[in-house]
Amino acid sequence: MDEQQPLQPETERPHTDGESAAGFDRFVDGQAQLESEIGQSVEPPRPSRKSAWLAMAAVAVALGLLWLAPGVGHGTAQEPSAAGSASGTADPASAAYQEQTSADELSTGKPAPLQFTMKDMNGVDVKLASFKGKVILLNFWATWCGPCREEIPSLVQLQQRYGDQLVVLGVSIDDPLNKLKPYATEMHMNYPVLVGKDRQDVQDAFGPLFGIPVSVFVDRDGKIWKRHSGIASEEQFEREIKALL
Repeated sequence: MDEQQPLQPETERPHTDGESAAGFDRFVDGQAQLESEIGQSVEPPRPSRKSAWLAMAAVAVALGLLWLAPGVGHGTAQEPSAAGSASGTADPASAAYQEQTSADELSTGKPAPLQFTMKDMNGVDVKLASFKGKVILLNFWATWCGPCREEIPSLVQLQQRYGDQLVVLGVSIDDPLNKLKPYATEMHMNYPVLVGKDRQDVQDAFGPLFGIPVSVFVDRDGKIWKRHSGIASEEQFEREIKALL
C-alpha cells in the first residue's frame, strides 16, 4: 500500500487586477444598497471625543481617589492614611492627582456661580439661584460613566432623606435627551436632572472638570463648601451634607 501523503492546503488563485476591481465594485454597490435600505450607514455607537477624554480622565481620577470610597455599595468608607494613600491605589503624589486636588481646594469658599438657567430633561427652565437657602449638591456626571452610576443610588437616598433642606442637581455633561430620560427612569433619579450638554459655560464656571464624577457642595449662603472629584460613598456625602445643615 502506498504511504498516504499529507494533504497540502490549497492556495488561492491570485486575482488579476480586473478581478480585484470587479470585487471592489461589487462591495461598493452592496454597501450602497444596504445604506439605501436602512437609510444611513451602520456604525456602532460611541461617545464623542470629549466623552472619551473625560472617561479616561475619570478612570485616572477614580484610581487616584479610590481611598475615599473603597466600599461603595457596602456601606463602608476609608479615610486616607498618614501617607495620603491606601494600598493598591494610584500614587497621590502624581501630577494628575495633585492638579485635580489643587483645583478642588481652590474652589472652597468662593461664591457658587448660581447665575445660570438650565433646561431639565423635561425641557423646563431651572434657575440655579432659586435653590439658594438650601444646601445644594451639584453632581456632574454622564450615562457612560461607571463611577457615576455607582454614586446615583446614594444621591437618590440622600435626596429622599434630606429633601426638605437639600437639593441634589444632576448635571449630565454629555448626554442627549433620548439617552438621558430612559437612564434617569431606570435609576429612579428623584432629583432634578439638568442638561449640561453644550453648556460649556456652566462646566467652566464649576470646573475645571478633569474627569467625572465631580460633586460640588454649596452652603445656604451660596458659597462653595467643598468640591470633590471622583467617586464617593453615601457616608462621605452625608458627612458633608450634615456639616452644612
